[in-house]
Amino acid sequence: MAEQGTATKRRVGRPLKFESPEVMLTKAQEYFNDTPREEWTITGVAVYLDTSRVTLMEYEGKPEFVNAIKKIKDQVEMAYEISLRKRGGSGDIFGLKNFGWRDKFETDITTDGDKIQASVLPEELIGQFHQFLASSTKQ
Repeated sequence: MAEQGTATKRRVGRPLKFESPEVMLTKAQEYFNDTPREEWTITGVAVYLDTSRVTLMEYEGKPEFVNAIKKIKDQVEMAYEISLRKRGGSGDIFGLKNFGWRDKFETDITTDGDKIQASVLPEELIGQFHQFLASSTKQ
């Protein structure tokens, strides 16, 4: 019988497919070397790594794999960006939107990004304005 405190810790669940982020990145780099850049996709990397896109993205939740997944995603994102500059295709736009890109324009009409302060007009000015409107509609 094992003494208290000497038992080895057993891992629960399925073992990781990749022993380390370095192993994952090496295999992913093979995908990038073997595949034309215009065909790079996250799903393509996953298939090359003999896993699914969902499983590959789950590795992003493991602290030791965060940077590896970020590098893979950055390479695929870069390919979409280059393709968009060369061809301007809607598929590339869609791909970049999956990476958080947006194509809407935003215009800041405030005071240097600060909120516009609303002020209340005195009753006297409101009354004068109403009189002005009433007199201008009579003419």
